[in-house]
Formats: sequence, C-alpha cells, structure tokens
Amino acid sequence: MMRAMVFSGKGAPLRLEERPIPAPGPGQILLRVAACGICRTDLHIIDGELSEPKLPLIPGHQIIGRVAALGSGSTGFREGDRVGVPWLGATCGSCPDCREGRENLCDAARFTGYHLDGGFAEYATADQRFCFAVPGAYSDLQAAPLLCAGLIGYRSLTMTGSARRLGIYGFGAAAHIVTQVARWQGREVFAFTRPGDLSGQAFARQLGAVWAGGAGEALPEALDAAIIFAPAGELVPTALKAVRKGGTVVCAGIHMSDIPSFPYQLLWGERVLRSVANLTRIVDPGSRTIV
Repeated sequence: MMRAMVFSGKGAPLRLEERPIPAPGPGQILLRVAACGICRTDLHIIDGELSEPKLPLIPGHQIIGRVAALGSGSTGFREGDRVGVPWLGATCGSCPDCREGRENLCDAARFTGYHLDGGFAEYATADQRFCFAVPGAYSDLQAAPLLCAGLIGYRSLTMTGSARRLGIYGFGAAAHIVTQVARWQGREVFAFTRPGDLSGQAFARQLGAVWAGGAGEALPEALDAAIIFAPAGELVPTALKAVRKGGTVVCAGIHMSDIPSFPYQLLWGERVLRSVANLTRIVDPGSRTIV
C-alpha cells in the first residue's frame, strides 16, 4: 500500500488515503516518488477553473522519482534510474499537430495530475516515452520545479525572441527561474508584482531584476517584450501598453481571467500577443533544452 493525497471535486480539500501501489502497464514505468512540486495549475484544478479532471484524482505534475518497476515493453529506463515526469503525459501521435512537431496542441493529449494520477503520492506510474532523465547536478528538490515552472518558463522566454528589456508579470515559481536564465543570457529583467508586494519585489531584485515594482507602474523606457505568468486578464492591456512597437506579450498560464476590452492602439504598431500551451518532447540539440 502507499499514501496518496486525493482530490474528489471542486473546492474539496485534498485528503490523505491509503491506496494500492499501482502496477505499470505496457510501456509504463513505476516510480517511487522522491519529490513533487506544487504548481499554480494544481490550484486551478482544485478551484474548478480547469473543469475536466479525472475524479478522484491524485494531483501533481512536477515529479522526480526513481524507477521501481518496468511495464512490459518499457525500454527507455532501468530500475533505479532517476526520472522526471512533466505535465504532458500522453498524446495521440497521429493528428496533424503531433505529426508536425506540435504535440503540445494535440486535442487528445492527456496530462499528468489532471487526466492521469500524478505525484502527490509515494508511487506513480507514467508512460516512459514522456519521461525525462534528470541530470545528476540537481538535487530532487531543485529538479522538481524544472518539470513545469522551468519548462513552461523557458518555452515562454524563447517566444520573446531576442528581447533585451524583458518584463515579467507575476513573480512566482516560473518567473524566478526565468529571471535567472534571462540574466545569464544578458537580458534586463523588469519584475511586476501585486502593488505593495515589497517582499516579492525584493526577491526579484535579489535574483537580478534591474527594476521591480507594482503592475501598472510607469517605466522610463518601453519594454521589448513581456511575459505574463499571473492568471489575471487585466494585465494584458497593461503589458501591451508597456512594450514598444514590434514587441511581444506572451501569456504563459494555462488559465487566465477574462481579458478586458482595450483600444486597438495598444496592439497596433505590429505588437504581438500570443499564448503558450503545454510543452513538447523536442529537444534543441544545441542547448539540450526542451522546446
């Protein structure tokens, strides 16, 4: 038997249960969970903002574990290997998006900790094709947030192109990782938090942000691009106003409140507004990062 935190429906608190240890099916691996990060997406599920979870559900999609058993036909890992399990848990492999390298947009995709039981438990199963080997340089606790905050954060960052002056709205898990990567790349980071969040602003400056303040505060110079991690639709017009002509605003969350009406002038000037959805297993051979 194993212990697991189980979600039963909208607004219900997670409850601790004893469950049988799952057996890995064909092509699956069984992991003994070492660490599992908590993501804002988990809160969206519990709050009912993502409306199609499997119920009852074991949440959690930033899983680091060690292979405890192999299902039939599983050849990608060996027992004892350290493995990471991300949000994307399965795709159809045959739709136009999958065939064209955009499996993150597959309509039949299944997601860890949403459609599939996740890592808020002592053991979890996963399709070995959608798992990642984890470099030894990271501890379990360091590696777990990289499985979503890191992956989605990096995917969002790549969508800003070569932007030098980068605004980040909402300074949570993904933002604190992206800030460090962006600074390493030589970019200037401007961090926007809730008005009055002095501790969050201090943390952003500690990580290398050249400026930190409340969302909507004026900047001395326009941004080249902005990433919105906060699930607040009202930040979209704010960010568009802050970027220069030709700049990009990336909406990086899986859920966002309604975007209010805004004048076309904020979008005009070839500004780009786009979203990020999930991730793929494609690895850039030059950087060894997932795109």
